[in-house]
Amino acid sequence: MTALKNNFNINQKDFAETVEEMPVPLGGMKAIAMNVHYPEIAKRAGIEGRVFVKAFINEEGYVVASEIIKGIGSGCDQAAINAIVNTKFNPGRKNGKPVKVQVTIPIMFKLN
Repeated sequence: MTALKNNFNINQKDFAETVEEMPVPLGGMKAIAMNVHYPEIAKRAGIEGRVFVKAFINEEGYVVASEIIKGIGSGCDQAAINAIVNTKFNPGRKNGKPVKVQVTIPIMFKLN
């Protein structure tokens, strides 16, 4: 399986892994969940599971790059990336100032 990446020539070393205030999606995790569109092919195949996406969030709270850490395929990986990229975040802060941060976000795909 190849890793999906949405990388706009960033240097990952410029993004902190831990800061005093980690980025938080505006509207909480529910905001990301509302952006997730379960792929029809995955539904028909009964694919369920958790996709882990690493997101690189800039000082303004925008996702500038992302990659799949662990995927489940059948379109779910791309759906997870799309949901995260289309979500605005409160930026991470260090010493009270906004900074670039990388975070790993799990997206659950579960059929009812």
